[in-house]
Amino acid sequence: MLLVGFSVGPIESNCYIVGCEETKEAAIVDPGAEAKRILSKAESLGVDIRYIILTHGHIDHIGALAEVQRDTGAKVLIHAEDAGMLTDSGKNLSTYMGSLITMKAADRLLQDGDVIKVGKETIEVLHTPGHTRGGISLKCEAGILSGDTLFYGSIGRSDFPGGSHNQLIASIENKLLKFPPETRVYPGHGPATTIGWERLHNPFLR
Repeated sequence: MLLVGFSVGPIESNCYIVGCEETKEAAIVDPGAEAKRILSKAESLGVDIRYIILTHGHIDHIGALAEVQRDTGAKVLIHAEDAGMLTDSGKNLSTYMGSLITMKAADRLLQDGDVIKVGKETIEVLHTPGHTRGGISLKCEAGILSGDTLFYGSIGRSDFPGGSHNQLIASIENKLLKFPPETRVYPGHGPATTIGWERLHNPFLR
């Protein structure tokens, strides 16, 4: 499986390209900023972008969505509970960053347990609310893309509208920590980690 991650924008959100090395079909996860850089990276990898998957609807994870979608023609996927964040600048927090950014509605609304086929690879949707109501993590062969749910040594914020600390902790404990300790975790910000390391060392989970 192909998985390439890199940070974009002033808040250094992680964008990922996930795909099938055999068919070269791929998905972009969380195009937060720097659309031209994201597109250039996809081109350098020689992949055909079929989907843009959003772990949640905050502006630092969707800021380059319109341009990336326009250039690739890819289908936009987001959890149903966060769907309204694409079309409302207040809900996606762009209002609070000095801009009013809205986008087209998503092409597909995701639910817990959905499977996204990318070439011969599969990506399973795990609904992990707490940072937002519709926050998701994505389980694939390479590991878990945790969005802003679980970070290296930390967890996502829960003080934005729709956030809940108790719900966030429950999502991590019930959905993510069930995976084997060697499972790699690729978060929405910061370096990668493993389930085992977070179980032992994350101060929010002890």
